[in-house]
Amino acid sequence: MLKIDLTGKTVIITGATGQLGRVMAQKAAQCGANVIIHYSKNESAARMLEEEITSYNVRAFSVQADVTKQESVDAMREKIEKEFVMPDIIICAAVIQYEWVDVLSQPIEDYYSQFESCVMHNVYMAKAFVPHLKAQKYGRFISINTECAYLAEANCSAYTAGKRGMDGLLRCLAKEIAADNITVNEIAPGWTISYIDRENGTQKQESYDRIVPMGRRGTDEEVANMAMFLASDLASFTTGCYIPVCGGRVMPAI
Repeated sequence: MLKIDLTGKTVIITGATGQLGRVMAQKAAQCGANVIIHYSKNESAARMLEEEITSYNVRAFSVQADVTKQESVDAMREKIEKEFVMPDIIICAAVIQYEWVDVLSQPIEDYYSQFESCVMHNVYMAKAFVPHLKAQKYGRFISINTECAYLAEANCSAYTAGKRGMDGLLRCLAKEIAADNITVNEIAPGWTISYIDRENGTQKQESYDRIVPMGRRGTDEEVANMAMFLASDLASFTTGCYIPVCGGRVMPAI
């Protein structure tokens, strides 16, 4: 039976204590990977996730960093290299989001913040960890984008601009490091059901569901499943892709 096997691999997930990040961390452990749990502020959630991860008979390591600051990301890399093991798979899931309003109402600082959390976050992670991937001639670099980057709808200009910038960056990176057997891909979820929706009973959102061809919101597990596929050797010849996981709401054309 075909299965996703990440045994012997180590994955770092930024924003691993977030709604989507923690599901990807759980999935990675279930696939046999050791997991580096990055967190920004919620250390207690990171420690709880670390305990859960180790229950799958894999290793886990929690580390704090501000992914919008190069010196913080560099310090995180040094701590990982000294105290744990360098990752084979990088998943950039951390992001900052603000209230979505029209361009005229969106505070200027939100555009800078989105650029830092979407574009520079990926730049810093690449500079910190890709040299190791290049040295071992193997790696995966996966980032969470959004359907919003393709749709460019009203009232989400800061978020869309940041994610579109991220897309351009990662397409360049994919070409630059492909010869080193490193793939670079993006996952573009729609409005995703998370544990908070399950707790609050808010999985159905009729105004959104009716504009999705599959008639429903996707789940955090469905997004995480795509991340695990891209992290695995099953996707060894897939790179430079923006892959929607949004039930057909986005269909990039050739």
